[in-house]
Amino acid sequence: MQGNSYKDEKEAFVSGMTGSTVSHINLLSSVALASMFLLYCAQTRIRLSSLTSLPLSWLLLVFPLLLSMTIFVNWPAALLLLISAPGGLLLLIQRKESGTPLPSNLKSPITPNPSSQTFPVAPRMEPLPSFTTYRAHMLLMTCLAILAVDFPIFPRSLVKCETYGVSLMDIGVGSFVFSGGIASAIPLIKTPSHLAAPTFPKMLRAMRKSLPIILLGLVRVLLVKGTEYPEHVSEYGVHWNFFITLALVPVMEVMLHPVMIRVSVTAIGIVVAIFQQLLLSKFGLSDYVFNAPRVDLISANKEGIVSLPGYFSIHLLGLTTGLLLLPPSPSYFRRIQRSLQTHSLNDRALAERYAVRQNGKTATELSGYLVLWWALMGLCSLLKLDGGNGVSRRMVNISYIFWICAYNVSFILAYLLLDMVFFPSPSTTSKTKKKIDQNSASSLHPILPTAIPHPLLDAVNKNGLVVFLVANIATGLVNLTIPTMYTSDLWAMVILCGYSYAICTTAWVLRGVRLRL
Repeated sequence: MQGNSYKDEKEAFVSGMTGSTVSHINLLSSVALASMFLLYCAQTRIRLSSLTSLPLSWLLLVFPLLLSMTIFVNWPAALLLLISAPGGLLLLIQRKESGTPLPSNLKSPITPNPSSQTFPVAPRMEPLPSFTTYRAHMLLMTCLAILAVDFPIFPRSLVKCETYGVSLMDIGVGSFVFSGGIASAIPLIKTPSHLAAPTFPKMLRAMRKSLPIILLGLVRVLLVKGTEYPEHVSEYGVHWNFFITLALVPVMEVMLHPVMIRVSVTAIGIVVAIFQQLLLSKFGLSDYVFNAPRVDLISANKEGIVSLPGYFSIHLLGLTTGLLLLPPSPSYFRRIQRSLQTHSLNDRALAERYAVRQNGKTATELSGYLVLWWALMGLCSLLKLDGGNGVSRRMVNISYIFWICAYNVSFILAYLLLDMVFFPSPSTTSKTKKKIDQNSASSLHPILPTAIPHPLLDAVNKNGLVVFLVANIATGLVNLTIPTMYTSDLWAMVILCGYSYAICTTAWVLRGVRLRL
């Protein structure tokens, strides 16, 4: 490459940052909401088949994200107005007679054939469009940032903070773990008895599933060391990286399954967050992270090891969100918990999994959690419960944990409200509710939806880890061939546009399959 001097300059280019502000990050992230607003306005007002084509999808859903973290980084409100204004004008047009209904709104029970005594053993849970949109946009912003950070056009205020502070890239790693926690709710919703299954065999299965991700982490270490690729050691340590953290938290979750039968997952997550802060503040781990020399394998990777309980707390609180967001009713899992405690779980209790969605109730509970997380974050700052220095992604202190929860729940709720406004659910009559109660087993066989989430976002979400891996490889190749630090803003935008389009093309090509690592 360009030599050790360039490597040292590159490492200094992404080191020592103090970050931005929470409000600035929220404004930048809101560009994703504005792009969905414009898309929904177009979908419901005009007939244009190209709205689902890859080029227009990239232009509407991905290019604005890139603009928000580069050219318009200091003018996010202007970008929001530029995107939202055309949508506002489209609202003046009369809505199409047959809008595109959301899959989650089309669930209704059907009466089985009286002569048939068999029912589907494992009915399919349909995706929730707002979750698909949130997860895909989060992943796309992460993929854009990991390359954009190497160019001067990406402001240093959005780079990961060295020790304390908030930035756009600090949000990315925590949101990745949080969204993984939400997705981990799916098997608990589909098969609640999984919680009561023997723990050790489940741990072995979880470890087998995590092994490919750990291998990816180890391969990344070898490639970084072998190519002398610039690295920020104080981020995770000498050998540790994000893939290793991502692989370990699901295994740790399985260990707490017996506790989850009797204790609220929210309470468990908060207790783990408090435990993490106690380790940092009262047992000297923060001082260890800042001052201990790297003399052995443990101290060489002190940031990754010390931050692991914090990321585990984020995973658990993401799981809490998934357990109220993904079922048709936000109270579904609480009833399942009571059934598991009394050993009274039956098909009637499970039937609600595929009933008509109650998005209004879900939005109400999400609003409560949104207030809780922002309040707890403010309380930690006001009372200096986080040590007095604010948010720290490096150690994953309690303020960082609550910030990640507050941020993600805010945007999940916003996506859900957008869906509810543009694609309102059909009302559930008392007759329908009575039918669900009388034919609970029949609701195990839901009517198939006639629509799916936006194709590009669905494609990104379906193979998210593969897309993230491809983005990491592409980022490495660009940095090994181009002196990104000295690239002009014009060429940086050309490269970033090509890179982002290539990432979307990869997801688009793979949209018909689901690759599991």
